Amino acid sequence: MAKEKTVYSCTECGGSSPRWLGKCPHCEAWNTLVETVPDAPAGGGKNRFAALAKSTPVTVLADIDATEVSRAPTGIDELDRVLGGGIVEGGVVLIGGDPGIGKSTLLLQALDNLERAQIPTLYVTGEESGAQVALRSRRLGLDHSQVKVLAEINLEKILATLANTRPAVAVIDSIQTVYSDQLTSAPGSVAQVRECAAHLTRAAKASGTCIVLVGHVTKEGALAGPRVLEHMVDTVLYFEGDTHSSFRLVRAIKNRFGAVNEIGVFAMTERGLKGVANPSAIFLSQHTEPVPGSCVLVTLEGTRPLLVEIQALVDTGGPSPRRLSVGLDRDRLAMLLAVLHRHAGVACYDQDVFVNAVGGVRISEPAADLAVMLAITSSLRGRPLPKGFIAFGEVGLAGEVRPAPRGQERLREAAKLGFSVAVVPRANAPKKAGREFEGLTLHPVDRIEEAMEVVRSLA
Repeated sequence: MAKEKTVYSCTECGGSSPRWLGKCPHCEAWNTLVETVPDAPAGGGKNRFAALAKSTPVTVLADIDATEVSRAPTGIDELDRVLGGGIVEGGVVLIGGDPGIGKSTLLLQALDNLERAQIPTLYVTGEESGAQVALRSRRLGLDHSQVKVLAEINLEKILATLANTRPAVAVIDSIQTVYSDQLTSAPGSVAQVRECAAHLTRAAKASGTCIVLVGHVTKEGALAGPRVLEHMVDTVLYFEGDTHSSFRLVRAIKNRFGAVNEIGVFAMTERGLKGVANPSAIFLSQHTEPVPGSCVLVTLEGTRPLLVEIQALVDTGGPSPRRLSVGLDRDRLAMLLAVLHRHAGVACYDQDVFVNAVGGVRISEPAADLAVMLAITSSLRGRPLPKGFIAFGEVGLAGEVRPAPRGQERLREAAKLGFSVAVVPRANAPKKAGREFEGLTLHPVDRIEEAMEVVRSLA
């Protein structure tokens, strides 16, 4: 059968052109036209892919029966937490991460657990042979695994297998290796990745199969391929962590069925990835005595409060002092140094400042501001913060300390782990200290100057 004629669609405005152009003729954006396949007319025999769903009449929103989505637990608690409780029928999950970080290992473990729970699965491998997948399963201790494996990269054959076997969960490892006969471009190109992901998403919605797509990442850490790939799927997960460390973080960047920014913490062992019961322990250094430049922060990752140690090192700099941060926003660090100088009288304009979040965790919330500033001041003055000290709160350009969301949950986590002193925004301090805060002395502050005075009085 002859191949369908291709067109070129704009990723910005959605306009099309019969041939490739450097500039879109509709929105005049440069380098946005990608090769696509036009949809066949309704009822035409050329379109092998079913529509997302049958047409339904217009219905008033209040008359629609909204039911909770049913979930199937994967048997891995940390992965279920990130997914929002388990896999969803007809859901599409995109998971990305650096090569060798553990994506295939985690998914193979999850599929084996589902298969043992009598949930049919299918593992489609495009990068490895079936023998290589079997070898990995032996290393993970899955000697008698009943997971079905298909070594294939042709989209049409994969869709035919999904239609014939009708698994409840299917993994495509990886989407960059899959290609369609309807396109002339090579596997891994923007056009192939976009079209293959779109057809697999349609197949998932039409059949109810939950499809997990494994994606490669670029040097910057973003998912390779068109940005539209993240908009097609229901859930986007990222693997984080240093490949030289045994700990891995799986973060939900997007989730239509759960909390965004939820994280799962894993440890890489000889038998695969294992969930970490107390993740705060891996983000805290074990100091026998308090040391200068260290401050413990209570951050919030999704619905989970975590205790992370913030370390700062202030040293004499040259004519162009350096500002370097690992796990924190470097631009925000420069802003905090300016606020520290203007409102607290702590000058670092002639000092090198290095800030690090222990354990390889990345902190993006502004509630880390107060802990960062206290760690910098501690390192500059050479005075350690008190033992059992924690802090959190956003600091504004005027020097005010703003409240952090769900502050009392953060304080409960700190009290549960035995911390005794806390400097927090006044709005986050509980009006009545209950038994859950027993042993934790709170110091509410409104401004950064007050926080510095409290630390000096405690030293």
